[in-house]
Amino acid sequence: MATKCGNCGPGYSTPLEAMKGPREEIIYLPCIYRNTGTEAPDYLATVDVDPKSPQYCQVIEPKDIHAKCELAFLHTSHCLASGELMISSLGDLKGNGKGGFVLLDGETFEVKGTWERPGGAAPLGYDFWYQPRHNVMISTEWAAPNVLRDGFNPADVEAGLYGSHLYVWDWQRHEIVQTLSLKDGLIPLEIRFLHNPDAAQGFVGCALSSTIQRFYKNEGGTWSVEKVIQVPPKKVKGWLLPEMPGLITDILLSLDDRFLYFSNWLHGDLRQYDVSDPQRPRLTGQLFLGGSIVKGGPVQVLEDQELKSQPEPLVVKGKRVAGGPQMIQLSLDGKRLYVTTSLYSAWDKQFYPDLIREGSVMLQVDVDTVKGGLKLNPNFLVDFGKEPLGPALAHELRYPGGDCSSDIWI
Repeated sequence: MATKCGNCGPGYSTPLEAMKGPREEIIYLPCIYRNTGTEAPDYLATVDVDPKSPQYCQVIEPKDIHAKCELAFLHTSHCLASGELMISSLGDLKGNGKGGFVLLDGETFEVKGTWERPGGAAPLGYDFWYQPRHNVMISTEWAAPNVLRDGFNPADVEAGLYGSHLYVWDWQRHEIVQTLSLKDGLIPLEIRFLHNPDAAQGFVGCALSSTIQRFYKNEGGTWSVEKVIQVPPKKVKGWLLPEMPGLITDILLSLDDRFLYFSNWLHGDLRQYDVSDPQRPRLTGQLFLGGSIVKGGPVQVLEDQELKSQPEPLVVKGKRVAGGPQMIQLSLDGKRLYVTTSLYSAWDKQFYPDLIREGSVMLQVDVDTVKGGLKLNPNFLVDFGKEPLGPALAHELRYPGGDCSSDIWI
């Protein structure tokens, strides 16, 4: 794949070859202390996920990353074929919206400049994915950091301060060539092209609207988008609003492009869809892992288009899990799904205050890759509430040699 960045990993020639790779043994997770009340630097945790290891399900190597993270409001990183590392931004140094991209040297991590042309940043930013064979990159948008950093305010939605567009970039010219407006597509966060490098389509998860949208290339070379999945809101009592969205915060595709997975952070469920026909996803698995509508909690569900009763609270190895499924990562062979429960510390504090007091967790879900289906592994729990410096909020999950969320074939 890439030259410098790619030399660090196994460099599988195709996504299907990557599925034959060895089982994952460790996972990297950034862990956050900001806005938790603990005076400690953020750090990178290494978690042992090898069942044969005596340190299985343990944090084996925390590393202080605070000194390396002084750049403001950065989010997604991808290696480029040039050996450079490209990172998306949400805003400028003052917290205003600015969807630009920073380029780093792939070996020294020295900042080399911006990827986009001067003055050519998108109004807002968040995630991105590129597909070189179609000379395209598509980026998403959340909101300006000044809007989201202190929590969610419904008035900001009414004021139009949250994103609802995709930006289509010319990969070679580094400029926006098309802006796609999303119907029922508020806060488009995570975006994934199909892993097949010849594919000219993919999916984006729209958090607040709780929809999955399929984007695709037209015969004339322009791009379009259509809604293919809608998670209906639930009418509730005892919550911020009279209706609660699912809040789709992360999505990913299996390396064979057969299954789409996403998390509903507020409703508390993890879903698996067969997307062999990308225009007609079919629900094949659903698993509740906490969330805001569990029995015995402050929220009462008054009307639910999907469930007959509120789900039971999740208890794993004696610990009641706070929060809901958020970041997800799939094993290369597609048989194990790893899940963390923290979204963003200010939003955690607003919607799941127990996360701030107790820390987040990491869970593992077993996946049926034949018929479809999801089943929690009851013997796997990494409790970041027991970290030496205090409860921490674990976030994104990454493998050392590449994974379903970061690898792009050129």
